[in-house]
Amino acid sequence: MQKLTKEERLLRTLKREEVDYLPSQIVFADRSRYKPISQALGLESEDDLDNYLENHIFFTFTLQDKPMLFRDVKDVIEDLHEKGYASPDWENDVVYDTWGAGISVGIGCFFIKFHPLQGKADQRIADLMPPNVQREALLAKDIETRVKLFEAPDPFMKDNFIDWEHDKDAFSGEFLVVPSGYGGIYERSYHVMGWEEFMTYVALKPKVVEEIMDKITDYKVEIAKQMVKMGFKMAHTGDDFGTQNKGFFSESSFRKLILPRLKKQWQIFNDAGIPVMHHSCGDVEQYIPDFIDAGLNVLEPCQPCMDLKKLKREYGKDLIFYGGINTQVLPHLNEQQTRDMVRETIRILGKGGGHIIAPAQEIMNDVPIANVKAMLETIKEERERAI
Repeated sequence: MQKLTKEERLLRTLKREEVDYLPSQIVFADRSRYKPISQALGLESEDDLDNYLENHIFFTFTLQDKPMLFRDVKDVIEDLHEKGYASPDWENDVVYDTWGAGISVGIGCFFIKFHPLQGKADQRIADLMPPNVQREALLAKDIETRVKLFEAPDPFMKDNFIDWEHDKDAFSGEFLVVPSGYGGIYERSYHVMGWEEFMTYVALKPKVVEEIMDKITDYKVEIAKQMVKMGFKMAHTGDDFGTQNKGFFSESSFRKLILPRLKKQWQIFNDAGIPVMHHSCGDVEQYIPDFIDAGLNVLEPCQPCMDLKKLKREYGKDLIFYGGINTQVLPHLNEQQTRDMVRETIRILGKGGGHIIAPAQEIMNDVPIANVKAMLETIKEERERAI
């Protein structure tokens, strides 16, 4: 068939229509590895690697979400500071965002070191916050008052959607441009409360948890409406609900706390006919029937701590699977074992289509270059065979 654009190929995959080959998405944790990877693949320069990878999705971010992803990029954070979207405290290796969360700098991963509703703020920290953050909420003595006073940032702050507008115009067609939904309703809730506090209050003060989650849900619904209004073709949300062997929540707690709010957000996309991709690390199999009932289309990433054959057999008619290539074992395999694992994964999840080929997580620095090369070459070899 005629060669498709990346956007066309991905959208046709989501609709289970015929494609020339399966779309793929490979992300590295450290772009400084581009040079040795390019050399291993025999490419002329590291600039050629992006073309070789042939990624299909271009994630775009609101300015309110950018501190979470660009915390270590000083010029980006300083620009966000000027616009009122971040407040860096470089001396103490933290960047505060418009939610009042203090994000660690320089540790190589995303970690919240200050939770604004945890009750640990002092006047110095309050003074460091971006202008929109309610100082009274940070400094109140009890959690009930802190939650009552807390307000989510205004989604319509000046320029919040400026990157959405630019990226949609600049990259659509070449890629499927998708607004990032990382930091979802559940994650934002414990970002502001603290994870241990959030889980404790689920048992001891559930009304406090529901109040903060409702405020965040209302914010996410407005973001969803804007996504639809601007004409994006796929929606994305993100909350890590899984551990290595099961979900964080029992089914009853999930259906009480998480599912109604997720449905409220996803309903905006479902009503508009926009497919929904949800990111959740870990083993979330117990929630998949509820995900499907709520209108999910793409599970991202599909981690092999779940039974991939079972997922494809039982849910392959309802879900597109993104990922699957086991990044937890990649550092420890030899080249042939890598090829075998990647090949088997694609043939399981890609059989008959319905698969976005990708690692189960971004490729970390502990994966040998030889294994990266073996993985990428096998993806190239297998993506047509699977369908």
